[in-house]
Amino acid sequence: MTKHDNANDLSVPCKPESALMQLNVFVGKWNTEGIVKDAASGSTVTLKAMDTYEWLPGGYFLIHHVDGQMGDSEVKAIEMIGYDAASQMYITHSYDNQGNMNKYQAMLLDNNWTIAGQSERFSGRFSDDRMILTGEWKLLNESSNWEHWMDIKLTKIE
Repeated sequence: MTKHDNANDLSVPCKPESALMQLNVFVGKWNTEGIVKDAASGSTVTLKAMDTYEWLPGGYFLIHHVDGQMGDSEVKAIEMIGYDAASQMYITHSYDNQGNMNKYQAMLLDNNWTIAGQSERFSGRFSDDRMILTGEWKLLNESSNWEHWMDIKLTKIE
């Protein structure tokens, strides 16, 4: 995060990193559709969700809400996205209704959005008008190989 020019002068407001402003592309509501592969059985289920992104007041963190269905399972999650200037990476923390907590590093370069975690990773691309994001999630399997998990498409509606 950006620090005050004078750390002792709290009257000087901090300003969010310009890298955070690049995340404005996400702000709004998105219809999400996808196909999820079960690694054990090889079967697939559909994913349908509403993803909503909004700024936490102050502009330092982007809040991402997920409300959807993966097959017969309800999926609800909240994610906080911030920026670490030292690593020049976006850092995300997500929490879901199954009790999972995950931390990821992400990058937005041109129209490419990538996310990397310990056992999951995503590689996606925005359309030229930045109204559609398509991509692929992979999971790390027991043999330490990355295998295809999910194809998704987010379409901005607001």
